Amino acid sequence: MRRKVFRYSFLCALLFVFVTAVFMFTACGKEETVKEKEENKKENKKENKEEIVIKKDDIEDTEEVGSSDPELEEEAAFPILNDLIDRIQLTAAPLESTGASVSVYAENLSDGARASINSSQMPAASLIKLYIAGCVYEQMDFVKEQEVYAGETEELLEAVVHRYKKRYQTDIAKNEIMSVYGSQEGMAHIFLPLINPGDIVLLPNPGYPIFSTGAFIAQSNQWFYPLTEENNYLPDFDAIPQDVKEAAKIMVVSYPANPICKTAPDEFYEKLIAFAKENNILIIHDNAYSDIIYDGKEGKSFLSFPGAKEVGVEFYSLSKSYNYTGARMSFVIGNAKVIEVFKRFRSQIDYGIFLPVQAGAVAALYSDDTAVKEQCAAYQERRDALCGGLREIGWNIPDSEGTMFAWGPLPKGYANSNEFVMELMEKTGVICTPGSSFGSLGEGYVRFALVLPPSEIKKAIYSIKESGIIKE
Repeated sequence: MRRKVFRYSFLCALLFVFVTAVFMFTACGKEETVKEKEENKKENKKENKEEIVIKKDDIEDTEEVGSSDPELEEEAAFPILNDLIDRIQLTAAPLESTGASVSVYAENLSDGARASINSSQMPAASLIKLYIAGCVYEQMDFVKEQEVYAGETEELLEAVVHRYKKRYQTDIAKNEIMSVYGSQEGMAHIFLPLINPGDIVLLPNPGYPIFSTGAFIAQSNQWFYPLTEENNYLPDFDAIPQDVKEAAKIMVVSYPANPICKTAPDEFYEKLIAFAKENNILIIHDNAYSDIIYDGKEGKSFLSFPGAKEVGVEFYSLSKSYNYTGARMSFVIGNAKVIEVFKRFRSQIDYGIFLPVQAGAVAALYSDDTAVKEQCAAYQERRDALCGGLREIGWNIPDSEGTMFAWGPLPKGYANSNEFVMELMEKTGVICTPGSSFGSLGEGYVRFALVLPPSEIKKAIYSIKESGIIKE
């Protein structure tokens, strides 16, 4: 019952965000009485309730979306829909090949840019939001009749296959794909069906906390391989003791890496696959940031290297590439046996992802990379403003190679990252994360999140400069 109530609550929330939250009626004249105002509001509501429907059969003939009444056009225009016609046209062709519906519904949608589906400063692509809204309308009766959702739709699986072929030139079969409620949730659970208590798991240090948390939940023994500047922030396979190699069941790897903001060369993945085969170790690769890499470089998938699917799986997230964070939509892709086992286990945890969220994911995966590249460019602009600006005032923060973060050593005169972060916040109002949060080798470093525009970043840098924290 609780699960059912939650789903209906979620549906209502989506409807609120995408349909009603941004709608307003024009205020009535100043001289109208209260009674007249109420009557006018009812009349406006009746007139404005006309539904805008964009279907794939009508797209080519559609030039403008909006009310035929000039006064209503002035009061409640539909600029976001007008701007999206071209994108919808581009999306319609590949979607048609899957048999999926390409309908988009909106009602008085006047400010789609504000209808973000996440907590980030970067809004999700409007195309995605519109497809979610469309699915809510289309699936309303269907959703009401369902007790559970039976995993991924065929359209979603085909969209993932399409994306990996187009983006990574990699062939993926449908039985090599499963959805999870975000990589965070998936990583927290994936160890449970794959290892026994006491088995060894190889984890990065510094590393994202969920890696060790998931391994801890499964009661594993954790062995941390160091990521150091001396080894270009890559694992040194030769430095891992032979008895650890022989006993290890899983190795977690993630590039571009959070928090250290480093990428890995192609030859690393070749060595990684050979290492896994030689020692019979399953590789779990977290590929959250392959679309957020800077300076003209292009991120790759672990699965695009020969032999990868024989030894591992990869988490592929829509959260960062498409700013789809709040919807919780990620995939585990790769070795079919691992996918089968993980699916069986997760069938006891949930019943699949909300259909409108799947519809938004389909739209994202079939879309071109315009929104993805625009977002990456925006993050690079922020990176340049932060890292370059801090270096100008004497704090040597290297340029981030990828991810939506920047990682660097503490300024001169500081050794404890927790103490420094507190002093920085108290003196400047600037907040960053202590490196110790990411493992013992994170001590002496801090991580900045690139969540504000360059103008705000410049203000933060000025505050740091004026605080006197940076010593000559």
